[in-house]
Amino acid sequence: MTAPLLLASNRGPLSYGEDGSARRGGGGLISAVGSGGSEAVWVCAALSDADRRAARAAPGGRVASGVQLLDLDPVTFDRAYNGVANSTLWFVAHLLYDTASAPVFDARSRREWLAYRDYGAAFAGALAEAAAPGAAVLVQDYHLALTPLQLRERRPDLRIGHFSHTPWAPPEYFCLLPDDVATEVLRGMLGADALGFHSARWADAFARCCGEVLGASYADGCISYEGRTTRVSVHPLGVDAGELRARSAQDDVQARLPVLRELVGDRQLLLRIDRTELSKNIVRGLEAYRSLLRDRPQWRGRVVHLAFAYPSRHDLPEYREYTGAVQRVAREVNEEFATDGWLPVHLEVRDDYARSLAAYALADVLLVNPLRDGMNLVAKEGPVLSERGLSLVLSRQAGAADELGPWAHLVNPFDVAQTAEALHAALSESPALRASRTASLASAATALPPSAWLQAQLDALPSAGC
Repeated sequence: MTAPLLLASNRGPLSYGEDGSARRGGGGLISAVGSGGSEAVWVCAALSDADRRAARAAPGGRVASGVQLLDLDPVTFDRAYNGVANSTLWFVAHLLYDTASAPVFDARSRREWLAYRDYGAAFAGALAEAAAPGAAVLVQDYHLALTPLQLRERRPDLRIGHFSHTPWAPPEYFCLLPDDVATEVLRGMLGADALGFHSARWADAFARCCGEVLGASYADGCISYEGRTTRVSVHPLGVDAGELRARSAQDDVQARLPVLRELVGDRQLLLRIDRTELSKNIVRGLEAYRSLLRDRPQWRGRVVHLAFAYPSRHDLPEYREYTGAVQRVAREVNEEFATDGWLPVHLEVRDDYARSLAAYALADVLLVNPLRDGMNLVAKEGPVLSERGLSLVLSRQAGAADELGPWAHLVNPFDVAQTAEALHAALSESPALRASRTASLASAATALPPSAWLQAQLDALPSAGC
């Protein structure tokens, strides 16, 4: 049975436990696809051994209505996902390399690139088989940069879109990639009819890469290359206020509130919620808080920093080391400033989504200071769930700064002193100003909720039958 609408992403809406039970994930992408209708099919990778067993047990990998899991060779998956997607393309997109020592492209990286190509081709094959004539296919993110062209070569009748959830590197940094790899990434994505980005900054950087690497032309929002035209659009994903508030009203979230209120007491709450990814800049955020307490002693004992830093990608050594650095700096701040009855930093590394939602309601200041971020939904969720108004300290390198900047304290994420001053300004805001700004932030954050964001991608595709 073929489908008129398909979505492809590395991670899908379901994951399986060792007992074979399925758990549904959360997030804007899942909410968006859920609005696509029962005829939509989501093609995604089996990420664990339990996922692979579920995929093998289901005819064609259709583990549930509308979900197809791909049982990929584990070695191919590891090389493509860890070797290329997360250790190379992610680092390029976020400008994370220490270029004095990395990257180094050698025989190993070539083997990994071949696996990445095979990984994309496996998705292209599954999509080609599952798509109805003239179907719309929305491919998601840097894991599948090659898939649009691979799919078009199999099914030229399909209407193909690709959306990048990361930033895009400027040409001078993108060209750290080997010449043939850089060319293949861009050509792969230009196999789509439409490309989407969260920010005009990232769309412009992609277009400039196409011009410098491929010699493609860019005009009126379209890139022309090898006789084809690809439309480039900006669709900044927002949050669904009704769904988010309904989730925060559930019992597990409400049960976290008394504990958090007791922890904060009559102090102001400075909150951050992140994965311990290198791009999230958690260490500099803690350093800025340390500078605040050193230079503005009036805040000692009057503010509590609740830092949720949930482990991420711990199969990569850089991420394990970074998590250790986060824990070390948090410990140092507490050793320097803690007094009887006041612990300056409460660092939580155990993932607890319900606790995060509860903390949004109580936060006075939300710190979001990534080095670079395609969007950052934390910056949008906080104002929506705030009960009494919060001040947002936001990196200007987050895609969300495009929309939220007028009502946030924007900072250079590398400038610890500036971030400390922004924290002081945010903590010093009057309740009336904080409430007014929060209302404006929440309005901007919900301007393009997941269902509308998905529809915007579909609207960017050529009409069926054209």
